[in-house]
Amino acid sequence: MHDTLAYLEPTDFPNIKRTALEVLQVNLGYLCNLSCTHCHVNAGPKRTELMDKATVELILDFIRRENIHTLDLTGGAPEMNPHFKYLVEQARAMGVAVIDRCNLVILQESGYEELAAFLADNQVEIVASLPCYLEDNVDRQRGKGTFSASITALKQLNGLGYGQLDSLLQLNLVFNPQDNNLPPSQGALEKAYKQHLFDEYGIVFNRLYAMANLPIQRFGSMLISKGLFAEYLQLLKNNYRQENLPGVMCRNTISIDWQGFVYDCDFNQMLNLPLGAGLSHKTHLSELQSHSLTGSTIAVRQHCYGCTAGQGSSCGGAIA
Repeated sequence: MHDTLAYLEPTDFPNIKRTALEVLQVNLGYLCNLSCTHCHVNAGPKRTELMDKATVELILDFIRRENIHTLDLTGGAPEMNPHFKYLVEQARAMGVAVIDRCNLVILQESGYEELAAFLADNQVEIVASLPCYLEDNVDRQRGKGTFSASITALKQLNGLGYGQLDSLLQLNLVFNPQDNNLPPSQGALEKAYKQHLFDEYGIVFNRLYAMANLPIQRFGSMLISKGLFAEYLQLLKNNYRQENLPGVMCRNTISIDWQGFVYDCDFNQMLNLPLGAGLSHKTHLSELQSHSLTGSTIAVRQHCYGCTAGQGSSCGGAIA
């Protein structure tokens, strides 16, 4: 695995500052049942990093104290953390909206048979990775058999009410390019996904999020190995759009790693970049008060062009 941080420095990306904190994005660990080629976390079945119960309690205390309205759970496969259900239940009891960034296949794994029903019972919003609606493309990117398992999981979620027009259960899908290109138009792609998945499988969902691949961790290392890193970074820079800056996710969100350390975004977490521009040490959640973040400068590097190129890319898909 190539270290991509050195390829992202120095940076000429514009300075950006934080607004009020609204969303806590928590990485519950890098353990995952899949090893996807586009994964910026380098997650997989052999990873052992998992958030412990004490840090989960710290997350809940912070949410309660700082009046956070959204808890965004990611991984790895966040559901593989043994404290996942406890965290969800406690957050929902406080009236906090919970997002589960789910790879779908986990819902079909042994030991997780009741997971879909649990998510529905707690009205957890599901943001599910499905990088293409064609079987060969998905299996090439995520592993043989993952498309079939994903379709089965989507049908199960639909049966529970997810994605239905008259339901409060939100089911959103995520598209990632398979190569070193920017995503196509999110609106047009969403229509194609909805048409194909309904016609072929009877599946419905709410929204499609088209996200750019950032040149870090597994994807960035692949680019370096193929001699394409500089070319891809130039593509991002050539398509930079200043009007996307106000909508980047790091302005109202912080990312928490499995040990409780805080970063400006999930990508910076993977680069081990401390919270805030110019800081040389990592901040722990136990040291943080949300009001101190408002107006502070965000740590940026060249990979930030990935969030502002073309239609933009955030945790909620396109910005433009």
